[in-house]
Amino acid sequence: MSGKISREEVEEMREIFRKIDLDNDNHICDYELHELLKNAGHDVPGYMFREIMQKLDRNQDNKISFDEFLAIVQELRGSAVAKTFRKVLNRKEGILAIGGTSELSSEGTQHSFSEEEKIAFTNWINTALKDDPDCKHVLPMDPDSDALFKSVRDGIILCKMVNLSVPDTIDERTINKKKLTEFTTQENLNLALNSASAIGCHVVNIGAFDLKAGKPHLVLGLLWQIIKIGLFADIELSRNEALAALLRDGETLEDLMKLSPEELLLRWANFHLENAGWEKINNFSSDIKDSRAYFHLLNQISPKGTEEDKPRIDINMSGFNERDDLKRAEAMLQQAERLGCRQFVTPTDVISGSPKLNLAFVANLFNKYPALTKPENVDLDWDRLEGETREERTFRNWMNSLGVNPHVNHLYGDLQDGMVIFNLYEKIKMFVDWNKVNKPPYPKMGTNMKKLENCNYAVDLGNKAKFSLVGIGGQDLFDGNHTLTLALVWQLMRRYTFNVLEDLGDGQKVNDDIIVKWVNKTLAEAGKTTKITNFKDKEISSSLAVLELIDAIQPHSINFDMVKTGSLSGDDKLENAKYAVSMARKIGARVYALPEDLVEVKPKMVMTVFACLMGRGMKQV
Repeated sequence: MSGKISREEVEEMREIFRKIDLDNDNHICDYELHELLKNAGHDVPGYMFREIMQKLDRNQDNKISFDEFLAIVQELRGSAVAKTFRKVLNRKEGILAIGGTSELSSEGTQHSFSEEEKIAFTNWINTALKDDPDCKHVLPMDPDSDALFKSVRDGIILCKMVNLSVPDTIDERTINKKKLTEFTTQENLNLALNSASAIGCHVVNIGAFDLKAGKPHLVLGLLWQIIKIGLFADIELSRNEALAALLRDGETLEDLMKLSPEELLLRWANFHLENAGWEKINNFSSDIKDSRAYFHLLNQISPKGTEEDKPRIDINMSGFNERDDLKRAEAMLQQAERLGCRQFVTPTDVISGSPKLNLAFVANLFNKYPALTKPENVDLDWDRLEGETREERTFRNWMNSLGVNPHVNHLYGDLQDGMVIFNLYEKIKMFVDWNKVNKPPYPKMGTNMKKLENCNYAVDLGNKAKFSLVGIGGQDLFDGNHTLTLALVWQLMRRYTFNVLEDLGDGQKVNDDIIVKWVNKTLAEAGKTTKITNFKDKEISSSLAVLELIDAIQPHSINFDMVKTGSLSGDDKLENAKYAVSMARKIGARVYALPEDLVEVKPKMVMTVFACLMGRGMKQV
């Protein structure tokens, strides 16, 4: 459209602006615009979002006024961005509007949540935790009510769901379960949030207060991340070698390892559809709406009676020819129920093509009935099939918890074009000139050159940040060199950690020695007997220094009756470490390290534990 904007259109734009302006300060900030885009189904990459902001923010004050918004709206009208703006005024069926829901909101703000997701997640939790005695006070929940948002308020269900997705993340001894108070409830929510972050959930802008208030879109967003991590846990070649059956001609195991869980699920579904003689699908939304692909998938994966623990189940295909889409979807789900897999979707979710819920439905099918056999007598280099190390998993979870875009599924492969690394540089307050970055999608010809140029720029930025990058070049990142890529990622994590401490300390520079001195001073002032010499100190393996530091920061938080002392076995040390890590998270420290890191005294991870506790201690000064 061109020409003068009419009065009616100005009022429409003002209404759009008001809905984006979550805190009612007559400006749109980056958080508010990003929130709108995500709510409208456009979770755009970071670089694209920055370009949108730069285009809108004409006076470069990092805020968009209504006049700026109006001045550029004509340029945007024919674009996807303009369509996104208008979507907020026309919510789809099944989306409910509710009042303000974050610390940045104000009363009267409208956020949205999916009624379908609420029902699906409620049913999933009811099934998953039905036998847990600690959840009897809230389960089963009525999926048609708002019971879910009330039931998460004490933090117990959230802690249990974290452990369901990644077992042993939270030491059960640290969950407050009886005679709950405002304070002990707050501790549970801290524990759940910090543990969710440790397994890779993006929990920025979600606080214990939001969960205690049962704010729907934040509760559902967190639950989806936790559930998804659990559903995707075994959709990984190193953990399920039978996935090699999905290899195509000319592919190697490394090619398959580069695929995301979503891509592997799609290939798995198409593998079975091809065997059924049915056409392939390209997605779990529009291509599955008629349920016919699902019928064939269920028929292919249903037990054939060849395994002792899985009796034969014959799928009734009569519903396949049902003319009504809704009835056909119901007939299909009745067959899924016979497999114990009627989870996440209703007939309406199937025919509406809900991508998130259908993805969860298929992931659950895969986990229960993969129906794959590891290829035999095939020339595959199984020796190159390495599982993710503990250090790699910690780094990957740290990156994802910061909300990097794209999401990191495979540490080395997903860093090979530099985009995630640029995200991380911005997190440590390094300026990234996005005009120098080659952004996806990359051209068919010259893709590798574009990615290599990005990697070279990433190394240049590391040198400007005064990282130790001796022997590390862009080619190493592009090649996915494990040792050298980890060296750069560690320095990014270290700098991020130090930056947090410097912000709390009014800009005072931080290094290892300063952290060690703070730890020992805090222990001594609290009358504790432990101390550390450095992050390689073998005494740390008992976790006593960590536990006493936690108790110094928050007096009487540690139950020392649970702590093993004296001559400790390896199991004793691990029990102490599990307790220490969970207690650190419980008092509000966002610890990413694992208990094994303390037992084995891994200096890098040990440093992050003490640094996070220092940050927690400094917050209360």
